[in-house]
Amino acid sequence: MSKSDRYCVIMAGGIGSRFWPMSTQKFPKQFQDILGVGRTMIQQTYDRISKIIPKENIFIITNKEYVELSHQQLPEVPQENIVGEPLLKNTAPCNLYMANKIAEINPNATMIVLPADHLILKEQTFLDKVELAFDLAAKHEYLVTLGITPTRPDTGYGYIQFVDKKDSDYYKVKTFTEKPILEIAKSFLESGDFLWNAGIFIWSVKSIHHAFETYLPEMTQHFMACEYNADSEKSCIELIYPKVQKISIDNGILEKAKNVYVIPADLGWSDLGTWTSVYENTEKDENRNAVKLKHILTYNSKGNVIRLKNSNKAVIIDGLKDYIIVDTDKALLICPRDHDQLIKEYVLDLKNLKKGDKFM
Repeated sequence: MSKSDRYCVIMAGGIGSRFWPMSTQKFPKQFQDILGVGRTMIQQTYDRISKIIPKENIFIITNKEYVELSHQQLPEVPQENIVGEPLLKNTAPCNLYMANKIAEINPNATMIVLPADHLILKEQTFLDKVELAFDLAAKHEYLVTLGITPTRPDTGYGYIQFVDKKDSDYYKVKTFTEKPILEIAKSFLESGDFLWNAGIFIWSVKSIHHAFETYLPEMTQHFMACEYNADSEKSCIELIYPKVQKISIDNGILEKAKNVYVIPADLGWSDLGTWTSVYENTEKDENRNAVKLKHILTYNSKGNVIRLKNSNKAVIIDGLKDYIIVDTDKALLICPRDHDQLIKEYVLDLKNLKKGDKFM
């Protein structure tokens, strides 16, 4: 398979409300340097994949609101490769849209689909597994996914069960399970044939088209109405999007298809879904505080994650343990770390206040 037949789609449409107030509707998490490493999440995703895919073959699909932001952060990506969705319709429609766009350019294309906001610490392992996935997807009509070796019974992730027939680099998928309760997650881990679903997919445009025709025929029909990479594409997409079913690629295709294969991968992976996961993946000081500030004094304070928009501000913290402290131009959040799942609710409550919208 020629390298020029390889394409990448980075999905960057989410709003990331669990990272409020750092992540806002105007400036969501994927465009933020959440870990304080000097590159935003989408830039890190691009940096990784651009080592094996030419930049002109890398596409970004995002909300139309974030097209300009994507262009600012990734000036290397051709402007016509940055595509804005008119509405949020989950991941099945955007996957079909991009497969159509790429197929129009190259009917022999094999593509990888990546979330824009995931952390991968073991970059070389990731690239090796992606190479294997590209080979598999180009040679067979397989829908390939990378499954993450689980390290704990996490209830926040989806799981992939595979058929363990041989000692191999890849396995046939038996079932996909959405976020399970703790008891079930524990039994998954003990059984040894479950992996985390990282939402990383590799398939040829032919294979994914075939799957959409089989399992989401109505959606396929809607998207056939448009001419891709043409002047009329944008207005056609705006016309069909309201009619298209809102469904994830997992529910719509992968849970039903019989030709899904998984490559187990230990990638040092996190979907950075919560402030706690940011805390776990950030350097800490001697008091286990995750903080990168010049002018900070802490007393009797341990296990806090602290993020400030203005790093020139002096910060003094006394007597706080295991807290999230995030200060931006518009808002200040102080809450226990183990309440990080409630941030979405705080945001909804704030929206209901008079003029609360201006803090989003």
